[in-house]
Amino acid sequence: MTTPVTPVTPPLKDELDIVIPTIRNLDFLEMWRPFFQPYHLIIVQDGDPSKKINVPEGFDYELYNRNDINRILGPKASCISFKDSACRCFGFMVSKKKYIYTIDDDCFVAKDPTGKEINALQQHIHNLLAPSTPFFFNTLYDPYREGADFVRGYPFSMREGVPTAISHGLWLNIPDYDAPTQLVKPRERNTRYVDAVMTIPKGTLFPMCGMNLGFDRELIGPAMYFGLMGDGQPIGRYDDMWAGWCAKVICDHLSLGVKTGLPYIWHSKASNPFVNLKKEYKGIYWQEEIIPFFQKVAFSKESTTVQKCYIELSKMVKEKLSPVDPYFQKLADAMVTWIEAWEELNTPAKSAPVANSDPKKK
Repeated sequence: MTTPVTPVTPPLKDELDIVIPTIRNLDFLEMWRPFFQPYHLIIVQDGDPSKKINVPEGFDYELYNRNDINRILGPKASCISFKDSACRCFGFMVSKKKYIYTIDDDCFVAKDPTGKEINALQQHIHNLLAPSTPFFFNTLYDPYREGADFVRGYPFSMREGVPTAISHGLWLNIPDYDAPTQLVKPRERNTRYVDAVMTIPKGTLFPMCGMNLGFDRELIGPAMYFGLMGDGQPIGRYDDMWAGWCAKVICDHLSLGVKTGLPYIWHSKASNPFVNLKKEYKGIYWQEEIIPFFQKVAFSKESTTVQKCYIELSKMVKEKLSPVDPYFQKLADAMVTWIEAWEELNTPAKSAPVANSDPKKK
């Protein structure tokens, strides 16, 4: 007589949403089915709202297009980018879960050096549920991993760590390069699998990539605004960078952690470097002013929540970066609109907005 197998409940099954921005059919989900199917998906359709997006059978999902965004947010929909993957942050706003994992639709399941398929979502969950150590660097990287610990000389008073707000994953195959680097290294591929997770130290900025990213929505969600990019804006492909810089300085102020490293996904498709250059060139120029700005950000003692920090940061952006280009005044105003919309949709009395979800797909 065989003993019946007890089904294993996936971690955070009812506490995590997967957010996917897309302009195409989501056939890539077939590869992710063993890992994603138990979870709820929020799909944000970019571009033409009349185009039908096909989602493979068996997934539990909501699908929002531009018409839905306009209907739900009204005039505040102006803060959500159009024709840019920055539209994904609308999914962050309408989610009612504690955690978010966001992935691009050209990202496939990677394999570790032994040939085993990597469950990226599971690793992000592990990262987010373990503390971070931003105030003192551990030379064995993540001391909370199995087989690791704090090294000799690490202060015992700091070993408890702080809550982890962001888990930043990496990519094999196509590197996340800017257009100039793409142009000079068109055939370069990332084949290095580094089996490590580390906390980014306090006071250190990093280039956040949105294609393989997890975060604690309750801890840092209001700061994960991907800005005004894409159609009608003078810049693109800096949406995740902007969110990363804003979120990191707020995490530093509120004593929250940011991890980077594992998990890897397989980035399958290189975007056109000439198209990218057209989107990026102002950002490449402006970042030489933007980075020193963020390095000098200091919040007041009154900024005790992410929302308060973000509003204060928007005022700094308007004051310090508007002289660089009038675009930053528009961006600063959009940051305020974003927080207003976030708070409107995330008050306890508000129920989840209705989208183009199909109960037959569940």
